[in-house]
Amino acid sequence: MRKKKRSVDDDSTLDVPKSKKTKSSGRPTKSSLQDSYPDSVFVQFLKESGVTLTAGSTANEIAADQVIFQKRLQQHLRKHPRFPNEFISALETYIEDPERFRNCLLPCVPSSTSHEDGLNVPRLIINQLKWLDRIVDGKDLSSKLMQMVSVAPVEIQRDIITSLPEILEDSQHGDMAKELLEQCVLPAVLQASQSRMKSKAIINVTCCVSQVVDLLVLFILHSTNANHSRRGAERVLKVKVRKGLIQENLLQKTFKGHAQVMRGYFPSILALAQGLLRSPDCFVVPFGGHMYKQAFTAFDSYCQQEVVGSLVTHACSGVSGEVDVALELLCELVSQKPAEMSQFTVFVKGILDYMDNLTSQQIRRLFHLLSCLAFGQEQHGGHIQDDMHIVIRKQLSSTVPKYKRIGIIGAVMMVGSMGACRYSLCWCIVMALLELVRSCSESSPEAAALYYDELANLLQTCKLDPLAWIGKSVLEDFQEDFIVDLGPDLSGPFVFPASVMHNLDEDESQGGIAINLLIVSSQILYTCCPLILTDMEVVEKVESLSKAEREFLCSLLFYTINWFRETVNAFCKQNDPEMKMKVVTRIQNITYLQSLLQTCLAATPGYTPPQANFDGESAEGMIPSSSSALPKKGKKGKSVGDIGKLISLTTTDNCLLWQDHPEKENEKEKEKDAKSGVSLSSYGPFFRELDVEALSVLQCGLLSRTLLDTELHSKEVQLGPAELLFLLEDMWRKLDFSLASAPAKKAPFLKSKTDKAVGFAHLQQKNAKEFATCCIELLPTLCTHLENCHNHFQTLLSEHQGVVDAPGVDVKEQQLMCSAYQLLLQVLHTTFSWAGFSGLEHRALLKSALGVLAGRLKEDETDLTLDQLSRHAFEYLQNFQSTVPSLNTALCLTQLLIVLSQYGGSNHRTYREQITSLARRFLCQEWVTASGEKERGNKYNDALQTLLSIYLEHTDDVLKAVEEIAGEGVPELLNAAKDANSRSWPTLNRQTFLVYYKSMMAELERAVRKIPSSKQTDNQEVQSEKLLTWNLAVRDFHILINLVKMFDSRPVLTVCLKYGRLFLESFLKLGMPLLDYSFKKHKEDVQSLLKTIQLSTRQLHHMCGHSKIRQDTGLTNHVPALKKNLEQFVYRVKAMLTLNHCQEAFWLGNLKNRDLKVRWKNVAMPRHKKQIHYKDALLQ
Repeated sequence: MRKKKRSVDDDSTLDVPKSKKTKSSGRPTKSSLQDSYPDSVFVQFLKESGVTLTAGSTANEIAADQVIFQKRLQQHLRKHPRFPNEFISALETYIEDPERFRNCLLPCVPSSTSHEDGLNVPRLIINQLKWLDRIVDGKDLSSKLMQMVSVAPVEIQRDIITSLPEILEDSQHGDMAKELLEQCVLPAVLQASQSRMKSKAIINVTCCVSQVVDLLVLFILHSTNANHSRRGAERVLKVKVRKGLIQENLLQKTFKGHAQVMRGYFPSILALAQGLLRSPDCFVVPFGGHMYKQAFTAFDSYCQQEVVGSLVTHACSGVSGEVDVALELLCELVSQKPAEMSQFTVFVKGILDYMDNLTSQQIRRLFHLLSCLAFGQEQHGGHIQDDMHIVIRKQLSSTVPKYKRIGIIGAVMMVGSMGACRYSLCWCIVMALLELVRSCSESSPEAAALYYDELANLLQTCKLDPLAWIGKSVLEDFQEDFIVDLGPDLSGPFVFPASVMHNLDEDESQGGIAINLLIVSSQILYTCCPLILTDMEVVEKVESLSKAEREFLCSLLFYTINWFRETVNAFCKQNDPEMKMKVVTRIQNITYLQSLLQTCLAATPGYTPPQANFDGESAEGMIPSSSSALPKKGKKGKSVGDIGKLISLTTTDNCLLWQDHPEKENEKEKEKDAKSGVSLSSYGPFFRELDVEALSVLQCGLLSRTLLDTELHSKEVQLGPAELLFLLEDMWRKLDFSLASAPAKKAPFLKSKTDKAVGFAHLQQKNAKEFATCCIELLPTLCTHLENCHNHFQTLLSEHQGVVDAPGVDVKEQQLMCSAYQLLLQVLHTTFSWAGFSGLEHRALLKSALGVLAGRLKEDETDLTLDQLSRHAFEYLQNFQSTVPSLNTALCLTQLLIVLSQYGGSNHRTYREQITSLARRFLCQEWVTASGEKERGNKYNDALQTLLSIYLEHTDDVLKAVEEIAGEGVPELLNAAKDANSRSWPTLNRQTFLVYYKSMMAELERAVRKIPSSKQTDNQEVQSEKLLTWNLAVRDFHILINLVKMFDSRPVLTVCLKYGRLFLESFLKLGMPLLDYSFKKHKEDVQSLLKTIQLSTRQLHHMCGHSKIRQDTGLTNHVPALKKNLEQFVYRVKAMLTLNHCQEAFWLGNLKNRDLKVRWKNVAMPRHKKQIHYKDALLQ
């Protein structure tokens, strides 16, 4: 069907006698056919155009470029009076010969080239139909092709269908797809469905099949050799997966129903799965895992081997997120398909060679995987058992701590897998292996502690039968080595006087036993006893102590706190009220000791805390920068030994838990002056990890003490602000690690000195969904605490007539309540910001979380949509805006509301207006601390800048908002006192001017970049609207530039030079084309705009001169690029005036060097340098 344009009417064509031969008459020879039509129109035109037709099996030759040949032939055809019938007849006659027809289908060559027989002629014909320059009747062509599809063999059908996108026009693709679907797919499905489904169900089947076909088409497109097809298929698949259009159930249905077809596209399936698993987009990574699992399940052993090999490659990549997913997939395959996976044990075993790049949690998962393969299938596991024993013994015997850790972890994981077996031989191996680990870790306290930690984790997660042996080998040895009788005299070689503290029953403090521990760190020893410590009054005179005594005291506090954290882990899961009360009391002890530790750390620079987590590298690289000076070798070991003598635990016959004097400690804590010390947040790796279950203490609330102590007469123990803050800080750190920070998808160029996973070993055993579920279960409790904080500050404001710093207010309590308020909002923000909530598979979990917040406001409403739940949750949290005590808390509330607004499917404008109003309210509020001072500092400035950016981003008119602040709020500071605030914007003062200035310049530049580019075809109304927008933007820019005259500090100048250049770039790119088209119709407006911006550019010239005078490198770095834009602006204005025939209005001159006050400066330049003059344009 390709036809050239006709130069004459069809009626003018003449009949040409045909020379076609019938089958009965035979076929002429090559020479006779060539001689019969030596000067035919077809042969003659092709020869004159540059193509020589050859005989035999050689391809036709072309002497000119293909485009030139087409043009020549087109000219010949247009000039010919009997076009096209004569040309077509000659063509038909010529191609009757099969060899000549084949030669015509082959591409022409510049020189003679021989071709072999056996070519696929139908495929050659189809290739000639691709990418035609012109199709006369596309519908007729498509119908002919469909007719061929219905009768052609399968191979030709496949060639036709895969070539349709290149043959048909884009507008025909949809209709052709439907027709193919109806003819080739739907009839069988519909016939099977008609007997059991009604017409409505048939529609659903059609949609389902369409989705399956979509997935098949993506695999087909990816299987082509064209790179753009592969990239396009990958891109479309990612988009559909991200939007939830292709999910796991559809993938499973496709593999199950079309396994034989999918097998032919296995290389593409494997390549797509690899790409998805390596993707930085966390939404598409799980789908890549589903593809791996389905391919392993549906295909033969060859494909299974390729899948396992690919997953092993991922596991050895060294990229944290990729390794985690690959190991998780391998573990799933081993648990679901153990027999099949046992055949590929040798591939999985290869990961052992890459253990240097694995984290401790990845090593646990790897040995769990190998142990399941070794002990799950007896017929295939013998050889891998031997290999694992060899590797573990080799690692345990190593003197390198890293490899010894690997050996301990691997051995304990292997013991867990053997414990699941039920044959007697395993018990002997288990006991022998545990004995080997114990003997190899005796020489290192850190290795022994890791062994006890791993063993404790194993006992919590699996049932291990030889508990009697463990009790004998661990607990009895512990008792024999460390437990001693405690007499009335606590004498010994102690650095400080020893005293019994934190005792449950003081009357039973004598006659008990003492436990002397070298390192109090093992989770397996669930013993909760009073401690022998020193009198903590020594902390008050810590400055007068020697360096060794200060370090000893710090280590003493670290060990005690870590012991208490482990006792909280041990008893937090018990529901007995007595135990719950004592857990709360122990948390009070921790908060009190942490306040003492802060004081000691502040007086002990360069101190290295004792190691508390033993499954990672040495803690030396985790020392905070303020304590980077490391002690000499040997000193730490000596202090640890002394502490081992002092830290003693006492117990009595009838007492396992503890009690101390919380009243005395609380009184001392309140009497102590609240001074800012070292932040313990940077010492997180040196504290023992709190289990996720310990967060359940948040649910305790008020606990009755009537049953526990009759002498106190129903006195209650409350989870106070300090304890609440302690638990919230731990919960937020866990959320930030598990939900907020996505796994790294690229290996870092330089390995970090600190391991961020240290202190989260137990948390890593839960995936993100499991931990998110735990947090959502705590949401009702968190809301209760949030409401309590709200009520606290509301009562405070009402009692003191809205004054937060009134006399008699407990400053420390206010600070704790303020921090708790902020942390509660941060915890909610991090929870609802989890990326997993964007996936459809977690939609039910999101609705349950939003339902908790919505239920606090609408208790009786059920079965609400996601949009309704989001709206009610938004309204509930809005109620807290009146009592937020600090700007940082206000920012947390605003960010939380922004996150919730994203889950609302509608009313985005309403949410935007409410967020704008809320941010403006906080910006127009003066923030004062509990001590009566104005909030200030770097954290305050950062929060203020973020809040101001939120306000400017969400407001409907950014330009108006910037003009309001810069034109009204800032001038109020000029004649005010030094520390005074702006009346209209109380958060704006001279100390925060830079914050406001930077935010306004950044948002103004961002706003002008969003102005649509101008086109000459824009109507007058559109041009007027854009011109008005640019006038407002230029006016705001002029106001901001002029403010530098009053606030000329170096940081303000830096901001002005940076964003001034960016604003000019946007104006040259987007604004000047508008002036080109609008000058004639809006001459006065354009002239006014140019004069306004000219004033700004002159001021920028003066700033460049000022930077040169000051010779400030930080300022002069911005000057060259800014000067370039300023000169481009001058000549661009000249070009615009010339285009509109007004070049006489342009005058070019040199500007003199002036300072920021526009005073002339005669700058003395070196002789070898020329005086630089800046060009400026004047409009007349």
